[in-house]
Amino acid sequence: MRRFLLLYATQRGQAKAIAEEISEQAVSHGFAADLHCVSESGKYDLKTETAPLVMVVSTTGTGDPPDTALKFVKEINDRTLPTDFFAHLRYGLLGLGDSEYTYFCNGGKVIDKRLQELGAQHFYDTGHADDCVGLELVVEPWIAGLWAALTKLFKTLGEQEMSGAPPRPADTPSDTAVGPELLHVQSQVERLRLEDADKKDPEVWGQNEANRSQTRALIEDFESSLVRSAPPLSQTSLSIPALPPEYLEVRLQESPGQEESQVSVTLEDPVFQVPISKAVQLTSNDAVKTTLLLELDISKTEFSHQPGDSFNVICPNSDSEVAGLLHRLQLTDKRAHRVILTVKTDTKKRGAAVPQHVPKGCSLQFILTWCLEIRAVPKKAFLRALVDYTSSAAEKRRLQELCSKQGAADYNRFVRDASVCLLDLLLTFPSCHPPLSLLLEQLPRLQPRPYSCASSSLLRPDKLHFVFNILECPSPTTAAAPRKGVCTGWLATLVAPFLQPNTEAPHTDRPDALAPEILISPRATHSFRLPDDPSAPIIMVGPGTGVAPFIGFLQHREKLQEQHPDGDFGAMWLFFGCRHKDRDYLFREELRRFLKIGVLTHLKVSFSRDPPREGEEAPAKYVQDNLQRHSQQVARTLLQENGCIYVCGDAKNMARDVNDALVEIVSKETGVSKLEAMKTLAVLKQEKRYLQDIWS
Repeated sequence: MRRFLLLYATQRGQAKAIAEEISEQAVSHGFAADLHCVSESGKYDLKTETAPLVMVVSTTGTGDPPDTALKFVKEINDRTLPTDFFAHLRYGLLGLGDSEYTYFCNGGKVIDKRLQELGAQHFYDTGHADDCVGLELVVEPWIAGLWAALTKLFKTLGEQEMSGAPPRPADTPSDTAVGPELLHVQSQVERLRLEDADKKDPEVWGQNEANRSQTRALIEDFESSLVRSAPPLSQTSLSIPALPPEYLEVRLQESPGQEESQVSVTLEDPVFQVPISKAVQLTSNDAVKTTLLLELDISKTEFSHQPGDSFNVICPNSDSEVAGLLHRLQLTDKRAHRVILTVKTDTKKRGAAVPQHVPKGCSLQFILTWCLEIRAVPKKAFLRALVDYTSSAAEKRRLQELCSKQGAADYNRFVRDASVCLLDLLLTFPSCHPPLSLLLEQLPRLQPRPYSCASSSLLRPDKLHFVFNILECPSPTTAAAPRKGVCTGWLATLVAPFLQPNTEAPHTDRPDALAPEILISPRATHSFRLPDDPSAPIIMVGPGTGVAPFIGFLQHREKLQEQHPDGDFGAMWLFFGCRHKDRDYLFREELRRFLKIGVLTHLKVSFSRDPPREGEEAPAKYVQDNLQRHSQQVARTLLQENGCIYVCGDAKNMARDVNDALVEIVSKETGVSKLEAMKTLAVLKQEKRYLQDIWS
């Protein structure tokens, strides 16, 4: 077998699953993949590696490599390494990302760029898979093309060995050798071109829309859904993925009731068990979203934090969803049984192991509640496996369609975009009866949820605040009530008995004996912090719950100014936005107090759904509009006064719109092109003066 080294860098298991798929397919193509996580540096050595290298790298945060790759990235970024350090390496890299974030696939791009700087050469073009539209649209063809590229490389290497010829020099560096900030500039330029190309003749657009309406009317009777397809898909021959090999043997063993600790489920370190000492509803009851502030008592822990840091909350799945899954699997009567897992002796899965996130000897109910992401959208490989446990011919065909190449659009529309989970599928396809082993093989680890610290340890070293909206999403398969977010729904239920309304009256702490406790762990990244120089001016942009870390910034600055009354402190701007002034203006009194005492220099607030008062100029609707209205001051702060800008909140719309507004501001105020303005912002990001804490 022809061996290649296969490394993955994963945050939530996506890159690992894709690397394992490559490893499985390799055998049938005559290759053997030596598979490792990039963090397992004791199991491989790139300095002496002679085989081809294949890497699958995900991206986390706003463009960081995953935690498992931080040590690897630090090592290869050693600037004392010679430029031919990896000249012997031939590699191919697949990056995973989400184009809703500014630095798309940046985890992979950073590693790709640095490997080339150290002399490594591509034997196969880099792939960039986009979770925004579906990773499989790039992943599947990239893997399909990998085998021919490897075959060609091994043939070339064999010929070189026979002739004694040295390896061919590297090709001219491609775009991937450009710095990550300028890669973003390139994507923005491409977007500008697309926007220009998209300005079609309205008459032609109208004709197309009319044609589409007629087509819709013709196929109304054949409307497709999760449970059924419409022509031509329903009449097409299908190309379906290979069946993933089974590898787990499951035994359910009766056992006396035993204590089960949530600490055993987390791979985070360290973990702190802390009581919730206070819970306040920050929004009115008629607000579109309900926002809660929770206070944690960290006085008896070693948990340390600074404003701008974030932390993880370890949370369980909903009791009702776990009960529903147990009922559908006909395992309700065995929910208290211990789950004993072993690897099948005859499995065809290479490197098969019991999943790390399933602790030994725990009950079935505990594992479904605390260990597995039962809300995860099933991958196509999972759907393919479900086919073999489905007895109805019509249901079997539909599952085959959804996992097929031809059914990619239906998979995206009815499974991925609708956030369908395993329980939804089992309720939709009643003849499907998978074994428990398949769930344990295919469901990913239940991930902890990250939250921003909304307080300063300088003000209250014994308390930690955080803020969140109670997420609600429609149930994808029924007319049932909307589902609440896994973590936010759980936290809301936990604090409901002592939740206080947001009044000006002082809030009382919960007595320790009655306070529910949760598990938290610190997060590794600490880049979203106040500048080291307190005289540097800062601009904070945080609509909705995005204001949370800035409350910590302001509390911190207030204490610093008390401690150093003669200190030189830079201006602090806050651009806040919400829907309604009287319903969801978070921290209104606290922000006004910061403004009054001079800690906050400028407070600019926009209300997107409040109508303008009669006779008044229309107010700014969104934070980006307010930024535009103060473009001179924003440009001066960033470009002349060495200031910093922080953006926190929604990645999908707000962060992108704010970035576009900043491009406009820099272009207008300095008289340069949009491309030059983008380059200026890229430099600010490189200098850590344009920082984002955003989520989708």
